[in-house]
Amino acid sequence: MAAAGVTAADRGQEFMTLSIHFVQDCPAVIWGLTARQRMSRVLAAAGVTAVAEELESLREGDRVLMLRCDYLIDDRLLHYLASTPGVLLQVGRGPSSAMVAAHVPASLAKGALSAVRGGETAAPLPGVQVQTLADLSISFQEKLRKFDPPFVLPVSEGQRERLERTLFEWSYKGVTDLVTKWAWPLPARWAVRQCVRTGIQPNHVTLASLVLVILAGFLFAWGHFGWGLAAAWLMTFLDTVDGKLARVTVTSSPFGHYFDHLIDLFSPPIWYLLWGAGLAAVDPGGLFYSLRGVLWLIVAGYVAGRLAELGFKRLLGRFGIFCWQPMDAYIRLVTARRNPNLILLTAFTLGGRPDLGLLAVMFWTVVTSVVLVLRLLYAGYVRAGEGPLRSWFTQARDPRYADSLAVRLFTRDLSV
Repeated sequence: MAAAGVTAADRGQEFMTLSIHFVQDCPAVIWGLTARQRMSRVLAAAGVTAVAEELESLREGDRVLMLRCDYLIDDRLLHYLASTPGVLLQVGRGPSSAMVAAHVPASLAKGALSAVRGGETAAPLPGVQVQTLADLSISFQEKLRKFDPPFVLPVSEGQRERLERTLFEWSYKGVTDLVTKWAWPLPARWAVRQCVRTGIQPNHVTLASLVLVILAGFLFAWGHFGWGLAAAWLMTFLDTVDGKLARVTVTSSPFGHYFDHLIDLFSPPIWYLLWGAGLAAVDPGGLFYSLRGVLWLIVAGYVAGRLAELGFKRLLGRFGIFCWQPMDAYIRLVTARRNPNLILLTAFTLGGRPDLGLLAVMFWTVVTSVVLVLRLLYAGYVRAGEGPLRSWFTQARDPRYADSLAVRLFTRDLSV
């Protein structure tokens, strides 16, 4: 219930008291966007849309978020700055240090602007704390399943390619399957660049993925396993491209997010069922195993694995099971999801035995799902005895992980 005397209009007025003021010009375009365009899109998604071109337009009681457009600022930092009043963000050390952002009340706007532009404030701004990247604890990205320290990088035309590479790597998941992690990054970056250049949107790529899912399914059902695998592999590649394109251009949408995830969730078991239909059509009665039994085990194993992942996140931790301990990150590389199973199907099809490929998928799906269920049970036991679980990513800087291969494989630049 609203407090007495506070109207809906008053609440709307309070919501709009934070305005953005952009400082400096952006000297280069990164993934088709200036720094101002990128920051505007990121903050708009967080509900911050008001822009104060002139500080004189601010009213008493307003707050202003000042951002330098000659720096590339991590999305997480933008969200942090927008939600944290009384902050000046400093990067670099010594003579090369610079203030790149500030969130202050309107009464301190002129002093903060002097600092952000590179001048000196006559005195410390009252109630405003200078923070550096080392002061922040926002390195763990649960959504992307990785430890990735936040970044603020100066923008210049000469550094454009490096900045685009940094932003692309930032958009990539840390814990994923071995194909996505090691085979797709280089060609996916090239494909994303072509999409940006030609104006192709993430939802266009996702729609192409759906067409390939359907095409691969029909080809499997008709027994054209080689051509079906070609369509399936292209679909998995585009599945990598659409997400990265959405993140580097800040064009994610709820529809695109759910559309993409529904395709990822339902296409693998449907493919396996249609693969079985293709085997039955090509060689009816020629299989040495029960096709129905194999397909039931694949579907049951797939569902059990997914439920184990969901159960861990909903019941035991606020993060995914593959981010709990280093061994879980290794398990994710090869667990029986779409890409590892496509490797099995491709290998046996190239060897002339697509029937054994389906059998291998059944075996690997059951094995990895049993492992996930056991990890879920063990996690429940640990939580019951030791309290809430923590992801190893939140402790990746601890000395015990100093020489860990997992740190080198699943995190980025811990020296920042």
